[in-house]
Amino acid sequence: MSEERLGLFEFPCQFPIKAMGKAEIEFDLLVIDIIAQYVDALSADAVKTRPSKNGKYLSVTVTIEANSQQQLDDIYQQLSDHPRVLMAL
Repeated sequence: MSEERLGLFEFPCQFPIKAMGKAEIEFDLLVIDIIAQYVDALSADAVKTRPSKNGKYLSVTVTIEANSQQQLDDIYQQLSDHPRVLMAL
């Protein structure tokens, strides 16, 4: 893919995407499935999960190779639109 420069980012670049939701069964897989629709491949070490202090919520961070601002916008839109995702950063 061609390099693209918009705003503060120079594409392609490594970019962490974080989504938070209730610590329910397979929340991490939901986030991975959404993001995987927009990237060619995700390695096992690209995904990090972290429970909240009381264990009620789960943070899932997926680091991808971002190729464009549009790709990031699409990922964030789909994450934000999903009812199980409380916040996407």
